Amino acid sequence: MKWYTILSMVLILTVSVNFFRNRAFSDDKYPKPPKVNQTEEYFGVSVADPYRWMEEKSADLEKWISEENQITSAYFQSIPFRDKLRQKITDTINYPKYSLPWTKKGRLFYFKNNGLQNQSVLYVVDQPDAKPRLLLDPNTLSEDGTVSLSHAVVSADGKFMAYTLAKSGSDWNEIRVLTVEDGKSTDDLVEWVKFSAIAWHGEGFYYSRYDAPPKEEILTAKNEFQKVYFHKLGTKQSEDVLIHEDREHPLRTVQAVTDRDENYLFISQGESTYGNSLKFRDLSQPDRPFRNILTTFDSEQDLVAVMDGKFYLLTDRDASNKRLVAVSPENPEPPHWADVIPESDSLLQSVQCIGGKFVATYLKDAASLAFVYDLSGKRIREIALPTLGVCGFSGEKEEPVFFQSFTSFTYPTVIYRCDIETGVSVEFFPAALRIPQEDYVTERVWYTNSGGKKVPIFLTYKKGLQKEGNHPTLLYGYGGFNISMTPTFNAVRLPFLENGGIFAVAVLRGGGEYGETWHKSGTKLQKRNVFDDFICAAEFLIAEKYTSPQKLAIQGGSNGGLLVGAAVTQRPDLFKAAVAAVGVLDMLRYHKFTIGWAWALDYGTSEDSKEMFEYLLGYSPLHNVKSGVDYPAVLVTTSDHDDRVVPAHSFKFTAELQEKSTSPNPAYIRIETKAGHGAGKPISKVIDESADVWAFLMDQLGMTVQ
Repeated sequence: MKWYTILSMVLILTVSVNFFRNRAFSDDKYPKPPKVNQTEEYFGVSVADPYRWMEEKSADLEKWISEENQITSAYFQSIPFRDKLRQKITDTINYPKYSLPWTKKGRLFYFKNNGLQNQSVLYVVDQPDAKPRLLLDPNTLSEDGTVSLSHAVVSADGKFMAYTLAKSGSDWNEIRVLTVEDGKSTDDLVEWVKFSAIAWHGEGFYYSRYDAPPKEEILTAKNEFQKVYFHKLGTKQSEDVLIHEDREHPLRTVQAVTDRDENYLFISQGESTYGNSLKFRDLSQPDRPFRNILTTFDSEQDLVAVMDGKFYLLTDRDASNKRLVAVSPENPEPPHWADVIPESDSLLQSVQCIGGKFVATYLKDAASLAFVYDLSGKRIREIALPTLGVCGFSGEKEEPVFFQSFTSFTYPTVIYRCDIETGVSVEFFPAALRIPQEDYVTERVWYTNSGGKKVPIFLTYKKGLQKEGNHPTLLYGYGGFNISMTPTFNAVRLPFLENGGIFAVAVLRGGGEYGETWHKSGTKLQKRNVFDDFICAAEFLIAEKYTSPQKLAIQGGSNGGLLVGAAVTQRPDLFKAAVAAVGVLDMLRYHKFTIGWAWALDYGTSEDSKEMFEYLLGYSPLHNVKSGVDYPAVLVTTSDHDDRVVPAHSFKFTAELQEKSTSPNPAYIRIETKAGHGAGKPISKVIDESADVWAFLMDQLGMTVQ
């Protein structure tokens, strides 16, 4: 029996509800997983790994997972307001939601979710006055909604759409094709695709794939030797043409991109999650070799457009806050690049060519600003935004009409239809969920991080809050991989806010809010800056009398799960509760699974040097759980199909915490079935998980649901 099957069968609890709510959670109340005499030597230092066996499927692991889920489920069911909270979350999330539309050859495409559909549905409008037509409904592809549509790209002629499907949240995708005119699927099927773009050229497309892994290691095997192929419509995958491979560098990723007119093919290679080389080929001369634009990996370059014989690239080369440059195909090397939009004191987050102009989005202190420029780089006007928040744009380089999205913490996403010439905008898809803005406050305040710099922390709460030092507060953070924490809306937070909670999001080093210099200041041998900043943010909330250690919880996912694990093990006195979701928690072995090796630019690895090993060991959450410590209440969440951060991280950390903690606070693990790292999770599972996580947080913070 597969280990994840057991999880879905655990329906009967064999212990009483009251026992689980009232007892002290000492180590003799948890399952007793086997411990093995497993050690690993790093630069002459022997490190114990007694739960190494949890990295592979086994009967012992099945048994442990089953027992853990019984304990966790019993706790959730014992919370008096959990069912009411679940219903509130269901009611709140049940409103129509739209994606940012895009156009191709006179047709309009967009995703819509009626409210509680497991997966959003793709619609097409064939002409301006036509009714929307359902093009693809992923809800019909599985009974439980666990097949998701993750990527959809329409060919330049508008005839075909290639799309990727993911099953049970796995990063593995398959590419299929349909004809836009009638929505019928072709026989095309491309498998073993992961982290791939789809780049159309004529009646075919370029894509990236790995070789098929061993069947028993599909979710854990190290991903190596990614290649680019060209698939011609109507042919089998076995006939696809190999375009690019690198046999000397197995850990490089590779992406293929074509410009909108499909005149050029660009190949981008990366060695980690930051930085890329770039080369190109004129597709009218397919037999000629690629020509290099950049061969190093110490900066990032993204194609914006090809116009008037020039390539326009958004780059942070010699510009930490990024700039837009024009590149000549005849002299494409960096010394010949010409600034179009120079670097400024704000991060140039994105640039798009729309209607013969550039629409540029900046990030200023972690919130959006947007401007229109002409093709020479002269600023024409600012695009007004409703309030503090974030925006996005889509449009075609020759079409004056474009679309804009906007969202903030209490501002559900609204879509505008805009005119690039006049600047006039009208609501195209209004927000169906109306939040009375006068009832809530979102403020950007400033805390001093561990480096002495004033940086933002966003606070959202009900109007009228008094600083009494006792408000239940959830502090959220990430701090890594050049990813920015910005004001975004999530309906599942509303019950927490309605019942008096403060939701706080801290800007931390390692993120992307202030450009690449800011990112690098929270990586490798400076990674602890991220954790120290997070702790400073928590101390700020306490010092400013928003909350207290007994009313403060923390939350983060993936790299943010590492953040939470490090904060809990370094400052257990500072928090009442913590949620670590799909976290990177074993810093000595993370790089040995799936795509983990690509995170080395942020983390370094235990094999790099003695100094790097000792640094990682010094903060690795798994290796810093100490016996006899009163840890806060901890909820670890993971999923059985997570092939990005494998669930063994969460398994091993939970086992250590349950064994060693002497706290009366519980340590639980919630293991989702038929789900992955988070992308494509069906709404039904989102509701279930949200109800459990928020019930845990509100229960531990002494809250209830009115």
